[in-house]
Amino acid sequence: MKASLFYLPSIGSRAEIEAGMAGMNPHFYQRMLKELTEQIKLGDELGYDSVSFTEHHFHIEGFELSNNPVLLDLYFAMQTKRIRVGQLGIVLPASNPIRVAEDIAMLDHMTGGRANAGFARGYQRRWVDVMAQQTHGIHGALPNQHDEIDNANRLAFEENFRIVKKCWTEEMLTFDGKFWKVPAGPTPWTLDTTQKWGKGVDNGILTAVGVVPKPLQKPHPPLFQPFASSENTVRFCAQEGITPILPPMLPVYEEKLYSVYSEVSGKPKGQGVGVLRDVIICDTDEEAKALWRDSGQFSGRAWFEPFGFRRGMMDPKTGKSPTSDEVIEMGYAYVGTVDTVLRAMETQQKRQPVDWVFCYTYNALVPHPILMKSIETFWTKVMPRFR
Repeated sequence: MKASLFYLPSIGSRAEIEAGMAGMNPHFYQRMLKELTEQIKLGDELGYDSVSFTEHHFHIEGFELSNNPVLLDLYFAMQTKRIRVGQLGIVLPASNPIRVAEDIAMLDHMTGGRANAGFARGYQRRWVDVMAQQTHGIHGALPNQHDEIDNANRLAFEENFRIVKKCWTEEMLTFDGKFWKVPAGPTPWTLDTTQKWGKGVDNGILTAVGVVPKPLQKPHPPLFQPFASSENTVRFCAQEGITPILPPMLPVYEEKLYSVYSEVSGKPKGQGVGVLRDVIICDTDEEAKALWRDSGQFSGRAWFEPFGFRRGMMDPKTGKSPTSDEVIEMGYAYVGTVDTVLRAMETQQKRQPVDWVFCYTYNALVPHPILMKSIETFWTKVMPRFR
């Protein structure tokens, strides 16, 4: 099993966020960069496989100030030696896929081949509707809500994804899709330089473009998708060689997803799949749970539950969700002492072995010194059992 650090970088404690408009405070942002630098350098020295950031915009509330994950990747890669850097993920329906392909290829070269590539569909309408209006007119699609908005979002995601892969793997790019056409139409290009030393022109008309640079890693950086919770998404991941990262879900939901990925990919169940887990390790269970209440549970209630992310933890017959203690006992959160977290991980791996665990860090919501100790303890006291 590989362990990765995952950041939806918050820039304030619970009290600072509840005071209002924390995202506007430049001093909080500077503090966040300083603390993340120390945490990621520690992860690099310890041996964590990678670190990843999400993409979100307009987060004035102080949660998830991660509007450019590739730029964050490069910032932290320049301060580390071996840890891989990636995105969970770039929201493709709101992006220009050629620019995405260029940016990640540049990141791959600038990091010496340490780039991962992660793509998401986008669920927050506040920013997806604004950012996608000039490209596709696509809206944010809520998890577990299958309607026309969801279908249009998925079509744009899949088309953009295929363009990104073509940019990386084909010398010259042409494409004729619903949202993109390359070339865009009859485009005159009579430059002698292209005729002598390039490609993609016929009788003075552009016929193809070459997207450069190509990634350093061949055929391209490893691919990931957060946070897969539908059969359609998992099937797409299996078909395209993407590692899906599953959020906490009861067996009645997750078992089907593991089975679909295995059937389509031809791999044993759980192989090529990762899970997202809250990770907070302290000297006592009580201390860890108290920190969890002001971090994972606080942000969950304030930010994620309204978008439907807790539905996977609701029993379809009773509508009830497990208690906090039951969530830990069932291996859906790694919160507590080393022994408690070991038992939780063993329960998870016994129920369904997976290749990856992405450790949700809750920076700023968990005080920096405690989080540093938790990151080190998880790697040195827990992961040796599973590596």
